Amino acid sequence: MTTLQNRPNTALLIVDVQNGVVEGSHNRADVIANINVLVDKARAENVPVIWVQHSDEQLKSGSERWEYVPELKRHDTEPLVHKNYPDSFEDTELESVLAERGVGRLVVTGAQTDICVRSTLHGAVVRGYDATLVADAHTTEDLSAYGAPAPEQVIAHTNLYWKWHSAPGRRGGTVDTAEVTFTAAD
Repeated sequence: MTTLQNRPNTALLIVDVQNGVVEGSHNRADVIANINVLVDKARAENVPVIWVQHSDEQLKSGSERWEYVPELKRHDTEPLVHKNYPDSFEDTELESVLAERGVGRLVVTGAQTDICVRSTLHGAVVRGYDATLVADAHTTEDLSAYGAPAPEQVIAHTNLYWKWHSAPGRRGGTVDTAEVTFTAAD
C-alpha cells in the first residue's frame, strides 16, 4: 500500500544491533536469535537485507562498541548504511539503497526501541513507506534512571501503538518473528 511508485518489494532492515548499543539490553539473546531467523528467511526468499550502523561519540567508528554483534553475520553483498542520527534515513544513503531495489515496504528490527527504531519507523512512513515492526525482534537498554519506563514496558508500548499506525496510503503494523511474511498484505 506504499505511496512510492514502482516499489513493490520488501526489505528486512536491521537497525544498530551493535556491541555498544545492545550490551545489557532487555532480552538481548532472544532478540538477536529472532533477527537471525529473519535474516535466514529473507536470504532464502531473495529479499534484500539492509544493515544500519550508528556512529557518535559513544560509538566511535571502527571501535569494538561500534561493531555489529558477532552473532549476526552480514554478507558482503548486503548494503551497510552508516548513520549519525536516530532516523536511519536522515543524512544517509538508505533511500537510494531502497530505491535501487524497488523497496516500498520495510520489515524493521533492531535497537534501541525508544530511539533509533522508533525514529526510523516514523521516518519511513513520513517518506511514503509501509513499515512493519517485528514485535519480538527489537530491544532497548534500561533507561529508567533517566525517567523512562522499564525496557519491557517501552517495548510493549511501542508494539501497541505501532500495531495500528497508519497514514494516507501507508501503514505500520507489528508481527512476531514466526509470522513474518515478506509479501505485502492486501
